[in-house]
Amino acid sequence: MEFRRSRTVVPVLEYLEEAGSTNDVLVARASALPDLSVLVTANQTGGRGRLGRVWVSPPGKALAVSILLKPVGLSLESYGWFPLLAGLAMSRAVAGFVPAAVAVKWPNDVLVDGAKVSGTLSELLPDLSGLVIGAGVNLSLDRDELPTETATSLVLAGAPADLDPDAVLAAYLTAFTGLYREFLTAGGDAVASSLRDEVVEGCHTVGRAVRVELPGGADLLGTAVGIDGSGRLIVESDAGRTAVAAGDVTHLRY
Repeated sequence: MEFRRSRTVVPVLEYLEEAGSTNDVLVARASALPDLSVLVTANQTGGRGRLGRVWVSPPGKALAVSILLKPVGLSLESYGWFPLLAGLAMSRAVAGFVPAAVAVKWPNDVLVDGAKVSGTLSELLPDLSGLVIGAGVNLSLDRDELPTETATSLVLAGAPADLDPDAVLAAYLTAFTGLYREFLTAGGDAVASSLRDEVVEGCHTVGRAVRVELPGGADLLGTAVGIDGSGRLIVESDAGRTAVAAGDVTHLRY
């Protein structure tokens, strides 16, 4: 794949015929690459999702893309916003290819009519000089190829059968680089820059009854009422308000 359109968006874009994990490859090469360098493959054999889940798809039917970020002058605390910005960027990209409703499930799963089409995984560089944001997006998987019953692909959601992977990638990179530069200009302040408002607006979780499986294994039941200045999900329950920095969210229906 040439990815001619996508190459005009970022300083470096390398296409790999196959990769175990684009995140792993990019982390290993990070010291020699500039900010916003990208690795992409249509055949990732050892991808990972959040909470240690495996992310694998048939060759040629999904994209795995990793972006290297080397933000200058930002505190590590502000890095928590990058996964949310990536989810928002992917949702805006996906919305250009499908007729159905697109939204983000906190922190960064992208849903089309409630079914997951994309997710991201962010990893800090070992020297803490930056991070890598990996994203997977299902392009043309058939229904019997989906990893779960709650997943979908762009083609299943109404995108053209001859969907151009370069167009999808270019849309994502364009949306993400715009949000990233806006965040840097604001000095990592998502509230002052109104980026938090944009994330909240695109987040389908806010306003919903949720169950959050917390890292320690406990469940938090309540209503997601907002996102705070650090990107944490605010859940109101019988015990009051809890700021959730990490956890597996399920949208509940009563």
